[in-house]
Amino acid sequence: MKNVASMIAFTGLAGLVAACGSSFQPPTDRLASSEAAIRSARELGAENDPQAALHVRLADEQLATARNLMKDGENRRADIVLQRSKSDAELAVMLTREKAAKTEAQRAHQILDSQKSGK
Repeated sequence: MKNVASMIAFTGLAGLVAACGSSFQPPTDRLASSEAAIRSARELGAENDPQAALHVRLADEQLATARNLMKDGENRRADIVLQRSKSDAELAVMLTREKAAKTEAQRAHQILDSQKSGK
């Protein structure tokens, strides 16, 4: 009788643990942060740089995939896809900023060279 009670308790506990492990909340915070990163990349002009534009497009595709996964209840997979989406969007932001910094540095060198040759 004691073994039966132990077995029932163990089975109930195992079922409870399995239920908790399988329920993964929808990654709405990560969804919002991925959308914000994509928006930032676009606002900075990432679509004007081929490399950055590629990463924005990848981020968009991953965002759409994640939304579909969330609709299907695949929240854990959606969370992983959203992490990739945000990373691609952030990479697009960095590539855009790098290009802007290089352009600004080239302008500064041109101004400096023109001032040196003018004296």
